[in-house]
Amino acid sequence: MKTTATLMALLLVGLTAQAQQVYNRTLKLMGSRFDISVVANDEPTANSNIDLAVAEISRIEKLISSWDPNSQTSKINQNAGIQPIKVDPELMDLIGRALVISKLTDGAFDISYASMDRIWKFDGSMKEMPSEEAITQSVARVGYQKIVLDKANNTVYLPEEGMRIGFGAIGKGYAADKAKKLLQDKGVMAGIINASGDMNTWGKQPNGEDWKVAITNPMNKDQAFALVPLTKGAVVTSGDYEKYVTFNGIRYTHIIDPRTGYPAHGVISATVFAPSAELADALATSVFVMGIEVGIERINQLPNIECIIIDDAGNVHTSDHININQHEN
Repeated sequence: MKTTATLMALLLVGLTAQAQQVYNRTLKLMGSRFDISVVANDEPTANSNIDLAVAEISRIEKLISSWDPNSQTSKINQNAGIQPIKVDPELMDLIGRALVISKLTDGAFDISYASMDRIWKFDGSMKEMPSEEAITQSVARVGYQKIVLDKANNTVYLPEEGMRIGFGAIGKGYAADKAKKLLQDKGVMAGIINASGDMNTWGKQPNGEDWKVAITNPMNKDQAFALVPLTKGAVVTSGDYEKYVTFNGIRYTHIIDPRTGYPAHGVISATVFAPSAELADALATSVFVMGIEVGIERINQLPNIECIIIDDAGNVHTSDHININQHEN
């Protein structure tokens, strides 16, 4: 009987494993496209789990959105130069981590980028570069060093009128991380949260294989540059293949260096692999801004983080411990 019971149990386990499949939902959250995929035995369970992820992402959007006048982030911006604003510990911690990344990247990443004047246009209407004076003035209120955090009282203060913070370069990654953790805590064994290209995975496909992430070829958007297995963690690509202007033979993208006010140039794609989507999100933007030499040098100093950079001539540059040749499709 024991042998028969064991055999039946093994058969049931096999049937359960075979029944597992990937369920997906695509929707618009945080102003962007989100694709949420979970591995489950049946559709009702999958839908319930995806609903949890959607609710968590929506909760975070209400916390960090600078478009919602009632969000805590908007309250901080509305009171710039006036008074500190008390915030939830979660938002305080997120801002604190953002400031750490700012220091790590010498300000190439800066949530106070939202203070910049929008003097660059990438819709074809701009026929000449803004003046040097206008560019310098456009970033006069930017500076992560100015942000005042009072952790004892959980307050955030922007000391200059007109200062703003925004989470455009970190928010989707953070939301993906939080949704992933919520699903893992619920017992969801595997899935992918794709926040407009911010890919966050856990577990494996139902067939036991690793998830594979296609990295877009910036020289031909219809082709994948590489197909990379992602066993855990996240991958984010910061790139601009369409929004750019060219002056004096130099191609300037819409990703602007918050330290100088000038658009980044020389790089058209920066892909970062990191343990969390939040970190990959922030570092991909930073590497794009820092450029090839400084970007790779900085990534090489960080444990468990790698990057692939493609320059505007189509040349590929990588950090020290990644071999893309073995992943190419």
